[in-house]
Amino acid sequence: MSITVEEKARLIKEYATKEGDTGSPEVQVAILSSRIATLTEHFKTHKKDNHSRRGLLMLVAQRRKLLDYLKGKDEGRYASLIARLGLRR
Repeated sequence: MSITVEEKARLIKEYATKEGDTGSPEVQVAILSSRIATLTEHFKTHKKDNHSRRGLLMLVAQRRKLLDYLKGKDEGRYASLIARLGLRR
C-alpha cells in the first residue's frame, strides 16, 4: 500500500526546489498525494478496511496542513503546486 522507491525518487526529482531537496513542502505534498491515491485505489476493492482508512485520513490531514503552511508562506508556490498536482483549491 505504500509507494515504491522508484516512484518516491521520481517525485522528489520532479518537485524538488533545488538539488538534494527532500523536505520542502512541495516534495512532501507530492509524496503524500501519491500515497493517498494508492490508498484510495486500495479502498475500491477493500471496502471494510477501516484500520487503513484511519491512516488515509491522517495522510489527508497532514497534506492539508502542509498546503496551508505553503499558502501562508508563498501564495505563488501554493498555486503552482495545486495546479501541477491537479488538486482543487
